[in-house]
Amino acid sequence: MSITFYYAPRSTATRVHWALEELEVPYAKVKLDLAAGDHKKPEFLKLNPNGLVPCLVDESTPIFESLAILIHLGQKYGSDRGLWPRLSSPGQGQALAWAVWGSSTLGGAALRFAFGKGDTQVAARAELEPLLHILDGRLAPGLNVLGERFTLVDIATAASLSMLARTDLSLDAYPQVKEWLARVSSRPALATARQG
Repeated sequence: MSITFYYAPRSTATRVHWALEELEVPYAKVKLDLAAGDHKKPEFLKLNPNGLVPCLVDESTPIFESLAILIHLGQKYGSDRGLWPRLSSPGQGQALAWAVWGSSTLGGAALRFAFGKGDTQVAARAELEPLLHILDGRLAPGLNVLGERFTLVDIATAASLSMLARTDLSLDAYPQVKEWLARVSSRPALATARQG
């Protein structure tokens, strides 16, 4: 197994770094200096033509986009470690649906709210709050997005909500989300990922 992980701290690469730590698979890290333009150098653009982090090369196959990387890692390595449903199981469809929802639907609304101004932020909040109610209804005390086990779907979803910390939005109206987010955010693998 040969995995090389290209990243920059405090970016969407953190969710991939978190997943790699949870999976406990061996990997090499390549830290890119975005200020120096490492992500725009020809050798990196061959791996990721978008010139963005993260990028992961697994057995000579480059994969970019953090959600695509999470799904790849889950399908290839996660089942054996209980962090992703087996490909042939009914849970596979649920994992895909909730991972995409958590990253795209919920994550997009959280991003627009966290970085929006004025009317844009007001509209984003109106979009975000019903989604937080959906997630709150999905979770039960002590449970995760797919049930009892913590999975890479929790990483995809929690990482999307991490940007809300920069806002004044209280999660008190969403007690299950608040409890779950505090619990999954205290995992040692995330602490390691945040250290870069």
